[in-house]
Amino acid sequence: MRSARRGLLIVTAILVALGVVMVYSSSAIYAQEIYGDAAYFLKRHLVYLAVGLAAFFGVLSIEEGQIRRWAKPLMALVLLMLVAVLIPGIGHRVSGARRWFKLGPFSFQPSEIAQLAVILYMADVLTRKRSLLQDFFKGVLPALVVLGLTVGLIVIEPDLGTSVATAVVAILLLFIAEVRWQILLPMFLSAVPAVVVLVLTKPYRMRRIVAYLNPWADPEGSGFQLIQSLVALGSGGLLGVGLGESRQKLFYLPAAHTDFIFSVIGEELGFVGATVVLILFGVLCWYGIRLALGAPDPFGMMAAMGIVMLLALETLVHVGVATGAIPTKGLPLPFISYGGSSLIANLISIGVLLNVVMPRKGAA
Repeated sequence: MRSARRGLLIVTAILVALGVVMVYSSSAIYAQEIYGDAAYFLKRHLVYLAVGLAAFFGVLSIEEGQIRRWAKPLMALVLLMLVAVLIPGIGHRVSGARRWFKLGPFSFQPSEIAQLAVILYMADVLTRKRSLLQDFFKGVLPALVVLGLTVGLIVIEPDLGTSVATAVVAILLLFIAEVRWQILLPMFLSAVPAVVVLVLTKPYRMRRIVAYLNPWADPEGSGFQLIQSLVALGSGGLLGVGLGESRQKLFYLPAAHTDFIFSVIGEELGFVGATVVLILFGVLCWYGIRLALGAPDPFGMMAAMGIVMLLALETLVHVGVATGAIPTKGLPLPFISYGGSSLIANLISIGVLLNVVMPRKGAA
C-alpha cells in the first residue's frame, strides 16, 4: 500500500508539472495579445496550484474518520453555494452561464467541489444503509434526492457536462454498493430521455451534436472547434512539432489552454507524447483502484473509487472531445488544463483519496 501511495503521488506530481508547462505553452501568445503579458495565465495557474497544494496537505493531515463526519455538512454547504451562485449579484455570469463566484481577480466554480461532495455523501449514505440498499425507498431514495438536487442546480447554471458526469459517477457508486439492477436499470432508462430533452431544448447543444456528426457542414461555425482540434492532432505526427511550436494555438484553436489542451499536447509532443499522457492517467487510476481496494473500511473504498472514476471520466470526455469521439463539451483535462477550480478540486480529491485509504492506527 505504501508503494501505491508513493506511486499515486509521483504520477500526480508529473501531471501537475506537465500542466504548468502546457498551460504556458498553449496560452502565452494569446495572453500577450489580449493582456499584454505572456505569463498572465501561467501566473494565475501557479496561484491556483499553490492554493490547491495547501488544501491537499490540509486534507491529508485531517485525523482518521473526520472526513466521513464532514460528508453531510460539506454536502449542505455545497447545495447552499449552488443556490447562491444562481442569484444575480452574487454569482458571476460569463457567456450566458452563471457558474462562478468572483473573488477579486480570481473566480471559483462551486460545481467542481460539488462533484467531490456528492462522492463523499454517497459513500457515507451507501455504507450506513448497506442493509437497506435493496429497499428503494429506505436505502436508495434518500441519496437520490440529494443527488437530484445537486445535479438539477448544476443543470440550471447551465452546465450539462458536469451534471451528467456527477450523475454517472453516483450511479456507478450505486452499482459498486451492489444495489439491485432492478433498481438501477429504471434509473438509467429514465435519465436518458431527460438528457435528450435538455439537448433538444437548447439550440447550442443541438449545434454541437450536428457538428459532431459532420463538422465540415459548418466549418466556420459549429464545426470550427472540432476541425481545428483534429488539424492540431494531425499536425503533430509521431513526435510532434516541438514544445512551444504549435500553430493551432495561434488563434485557430479556441480554448487551447483549457478545453482543448490535449490537442496542443498532440500537436507539440506528437502521438508519442499524447500516448504518454494517457498512460500516466491510466497509471494514476490503477494506483487509485489498488488503494481503494485496500481501504480499511467500506466508506474509504467507496470514496476512493468515486474519486478515481470521476478523474477517469473527465479524462475520457476531454480526450474524446479533442479527438472527435464524442460531441464537444467543455471539461478540463485533470491537473493539466488551466482552470483554478478544477485544479484545486482535483488536488483536494487526491488528498481525500490518500486520507481515506490510510491504515488505521493499531491496525495490523
